[in-house]
Amino acid sequence: MMRKKSISASKASLVLFLCQMISALEVPLDSKLLEELSQPPTITQQSPKDYIVDPRENIVIQCEAKGKPPPSFSWTRNGTHFDIDKDAQVTMKPNSGTLVINIMNGGKAEAYEGVYQCTARNERGAAISNNIVIRPSRSPLWTKEKLEPNQVREGDSLVLHCRPPVGLPPPIIFWMDNAFQRLPQSERVSQGLNGDLYFSNVQPEDTREDYICYARFNHTQTIQQKQPISVKVFSMDSLNDTIAANLSDTDIYGAKPVTERQPVLLTPTGSTSTKVELRGNVLLLECIAAGLPTPVIRWIKEGGELPANRTFFENFKKTLKIIDVSEADSGNYKCIARNILGSAHHVISVTVKAAPYWITAPRNLVLSPGEDGTLICRANGNPKPNISWLANGVPIAIAPEDPSRKVDGDTIIFSHVQERSSAVYQCNASNEYGYLLANAFVNVLAEPPRILTSANKLYQVISDSPALLDCAYFGSPKPEIEWFKGVKGSILRGNEYIFHDNGTLEIPVAQKDSTGTYTCVARNELGKIQNEVQLEVKDPTMIIKQPEYKVVQRYGQVSFECIIKHDSTLLPAVIWLKDNDELPDDERFLVGKDNLTIMNVTDRDDGTYTCIVNTTLDSVSASAVLTVVAAPPTPAIIYARPNPPFDLELTGQLERSVELSWIPGDENNSPITNFVIEYEDGLHEPGVWHYQTEVPGTQTTVQLKLSPYVNYSFRVIAVNEIGRSQPSEPSEQYLTKSANPDENPSNVQGIGSEPDNLVITWESLKGFQSNGPGLQYKVSWRQKDVDDEWTSVIVANVSKYIVSGTPTFVPYEIKVQALNDLGYAPEPSEVIGHSGEDLPMVAPGNVQVHVVNSTLAKVHWDPVPLKTVRGHLQGYKVYYWKVQSLSRRSRRHVEKKILTFRGNKTFGMLPGLEPYSSYKLNVRVVNGKGEGPASPDKVFKTPEGVPSSPSFLKITNPTLDSLTLEWGSPTHPNGVLTSYILKFQPINNTHELGPLVEIRIPANESSLILKNLNYSTRYKFYFNAQTSVGSGSQITEEAVTIMDEAGILRPAVGAGKGYSETLFATSPVMHTVRPTFYKVQPLYPRIRNVTTAAAETYANISWEYEGPDHANFYVEYGVAGSKEDWKKEIVNGSRSFFVLKGLTPGTAYKVRVGAEGLSGFRSSEDVFETGPAMASRQVDIATQGWFIGLMCAVALLILILLIVCFIRRNKGGKYPVKEKEDAHADPEIQPMKEDDGTFGEYRLFSFVSSAPF
Repeated sequence: MMRKKSISASKASLVLFLCQMISALEVPLDSKLLEELSQPPTITQQSPKDYIVDPRENIVIQCEAKGKPPPSFSWTRNGTHFDIDKDAQVTMKPNSGTLVINIMNGGKAEAYEGVYQCTARNERGAAISNNIVIRPSRSPLWTKEKLEPNQVREGDSLVLHCRPPVGLPPPIIFWMDNAFQRLPQSERVSQGLNGDLYFSNVQPEDTREDYICYARFNHTQTIQQKQPISVKVFSMDSLNDTIAANLSDTDIYGAKPVTERQPVLLTPTGSTSTKVELRGNVLLLECIAAGLPTPVIRWIKEGGELPANRTFFENFKKTLKIIDVSEADSGNYKCIARNILGSAHHVISVTVKAAPYWITAPRNLVLSPGEDGTLICRANGNPKPNISWLANGVPIAIAPEDPSRKVDGDTIIFSHVQERSSAVYQCNASNEYGYLLANAFVNVLAEPPRILTSANKLYQVISDSPALLDCAYFGSPKPEIEWFKGVKGSILRGNEYIFHDNGTLEIPVAQKDSTGTYTCVARNELGKIQNEVQLEVKDPTMIIKQPEYKVVQRYGQVSFECIIKHDSTLLPAVIWLKDNDELPDDERFLVGKDNLTIMNVTDRDDGTYTCIVNTTLDSVSASAVLTVVAAPPTPAIIYARPNPPFDLELTGQLERSVELSWIPGDENNSPITNFVIEYEDGLHEPGVWHYQTEVPGTQTTVQLKLSPYVNYSFRVIAVNEIGRSQPSEPSEQYLTKSANPDENPSNVQGIGSEPDNLVITWESLKGFQSNGPGLQYKVSWRQKDVDDEWTSVIVANVSKYIVSGTPTFVPYEIKVQALNDLGYAPEPSEVIGHSGEDLPMVAPGNVQVHVVNSTLAKVHWDPVPLKTVRGHLQGYKVYYWKVQSLSRRSRRHVEKKILTFRGNKTFGMLPGLEPYSSYKLNVRVVNGKGEGPASPDKVFKTPEGVPSSPSFLKITNPTLDSLTLEWGSPTHPNGVLTSYILKFQPINNTHELGPLVEIRIPANESSLILKNLNYSTRYKFYFNAQTSVGSGSQITEEAVTIMDEAGILRPAVGAGKGYSETLFATSPVMHTVRPTFYKVQPLYPRIRNVTTAAAETYANISWEYEGPDHANFYVEYGVAGSKEDWKKEIVNGSRSFFVLKGLTPGTAYKVRVGAEGLSGFRSSEDVFETGPAMASRQVDIATQGWFIGLMCAVALLILILLIVCFIRRNKGGKYPVKEKEDAHADPEIQPMKEDDGTFGEYRLFSFVSSAPF
């Protein structure tokens, strides 16, 4: 029985102490108070328990603490005192316990590995840090290994092992190729948690030689690379081909085709495995399977569900991830790999252990002498952690004894403490998975009361709402708090007040009579103190007229009212919302002082509108619904401009403002969008109306700003979408009082018109800007940078004043000030002007010319002294002209050219010069007055250039085998001509170019006869002139030799093989090229030189034609300027003339000629006019017998000639040219085809010059 009583007494004692602990003091977080009170050390910052450092950088081990007095610091390393004074590489930061180990100046991080602990100590106790394990990070190199190529059959599984070096911390693994591109991953190919690369089945596209595993060590910011791994996948087709190539026809061979396989787990192996994870960590479970088709992975938890919101699937569902695991997540997790052939599964038994975690961490105690208290340290874990106590860093069993202290497991009980009982206690909770360490101090203080709330603090609340009056306090022993109302009021008691433990007084329902002064008194056995605060109770904010439900027709106008009443000392802010969101950013929404107006309502405006009124103390709101409906069917609405406003009234007349109000006229079914206000100045501009301002259509009053000395009248114009109304009747007149001018003239300038004057100009003030009668201007000037007084003159209302007798081009300071009968305008700003300019005095010197090329020269000169410019330097002008051409030695009319170079430029380019010419130039300086004297003429010459093209090239006298060429010399030889270059080549019927022949002709020739050409052949000629510099541009021409009159062809030796191999003796100035053909654009036929000879009712149309034979022509005509379709007449045969009949006398016609079968091919249009109707009869030549007979005879003759030519062409013959071919054989000349329209023979060309060489 006695034992049971003892146990009961012990429990009762513990309960008593726990209750006393609740009443222990708490030190408020007041910075001033904390600075004054003594306090044991508290660790505020420390390095992590497991601290991995970069071996290349200094090691910084943090330890910061606070206390009063400030604590001192010491360290242990591996359980023994660490004397930092004996190690030159180790320093401690001032006023801190943080260690800095200097690695960068010779230290080695490995030498400082170990377990470190910091102690912060002052006269009230000692706090300790966690055990900080220092380990330098490591990023070792990959071990060298010989990697054999992986040869695998298509469809088989494959694992590429990474096996990264063991680093600290472990590296991050990823796979890339030689191009540093990540290898693509999928359900078939993926990386496992161990870094290996798994192939559920390989495909031919997996063949590559650059599977590279990379390990990234984040701490050292390095990446290590494994040697590339080669994978070669043999497809079944390639295997069969290989086997077939190595076996005889009689052997039986053939690889099995790719077979599908049911899933097999690659990792983990076996059917079951185990996994231990710690509470709060991330649980990662992995299953990767082989199989074909590629298996799909599914996860389940046996006997339960996967935790919601904490479960994630990664790596194509091959990895199950559960975050923040707890003991409830323990159990069996099954992964199932499945494809169409079957499934495989693996069960992972997961056990969740727990490092210690806090249930109740010990808290600091502040006690008064003689008080009791308790420190409680409760932790949990799996397995259950052991609890041990330390006092000032020393195990409590060997710490100095304290009679006020008693340890009971996870609790320390203090009774009747004294100031010497102050100490820092450490609670250590540990199991095999970790530990927790917490510092908690016991601070025994004897302090008189202190009130921390500011004196005379003002509290404002709304009537009928709670009022909380603070009285933050501190004292040891804990003070008692009492509240009084008024300076000499009685103590507050009763149900209408609530007294909080922290000293706060709460008035649950404050009324207007609650306003006043409240006094807080704090007292303990060491003293007493009081503080006063003020309470003001405000009237609540109310919406006395709330917005109401509205139904409005589409395109109408609606307004919501929100009229409020509030305390006069509070400033309300009104906000409107639509459907609990901001109003649309639309000018149709107009927010007024007490309302919201929506103009031109649309269906989108349908919704709930809320008026919110906010003050610093309260907020109220009210809502209303707007329903938009379609307008009922009504007769057609007539929209018109609004009627003019009326009843204009001026009120509130002041010197510079007036209020104008009006009544709107009828809006005529279109809402008024705005009002335009205009004014008339009856004093200065009677009858002229000016724009003043405009206001929205919902506003009918406006405050107008006025100017002095203006006789105002106002009128208002209403505006809607249709237009503007007529102006209203003018308002009454209002004459504002006179005043000094408010502004000075603008755009003041000073520019001299003569060398000895200064013209000062300005823009005069407008009439209403004068602000009063007698407007004048005070014009002032003085020479700049000279110590002169201002010279001033007052002039009438003009805008110019001329100052005479000034020096030439000197700067002046100028200002113009307005004044009237009442006084001056504000002091004007100064501007800089110049007196008049004079012509420059000197010419630029040292003019130099550098000829760049035959058409460009660069001219340089020295700038003239600025003092001699006598004005604003505008630039320099270069005059240059051609004296003569060096090739012709003939003078011509001198045309001077001028180039202007702006600013103070001292060089310029002269473009567009003629080559091989003599030029002169001079340079002049230019100012605003004009040009100065010219520099001495400078002569320069341009070198030769390439000539222009010959002036013309004519080809005349065509014969069977020759053509005569005539040409004119270049218009601009640009030097001494040395020769002409002629190139020509034949063009066959398919528009291919034949071999190119080049001839050099002396410069004194002007014609040439080319012989030995092919008959009836078109040739293209290229002709240009040359100087010693080079060749000029060429001109081209085409010509055709005439048909063989004998009609007999002389086939060359080897006829039928293309070109003959007949050669010719070339002149020394003739050159041939290899006869290679190039395809060119076809030379389209053309009809040109359409001419008309018109009579009264008919017209003779003739033309010239070039193109294929046997063309069928037609003539189109119509009345000129008419849009009617063209009339068409067919021309019989291949004639090149036609007679249009039945025309109207005195009419203008348009005509054109075309060829049938040539799409879109026509001549250009020609216009002619028939003659007027004649009274006398005229004879139509086309109807005369003699004319008809003549035409028949000509047609018969042409027919006979055609027959003869046809007979000759078919008869054929041979020429004795075999000897010539043998004598001049050239193996480079290749035969060409004849049957495709190419040339029949390669003839000998010769030329006859008009003058001997």
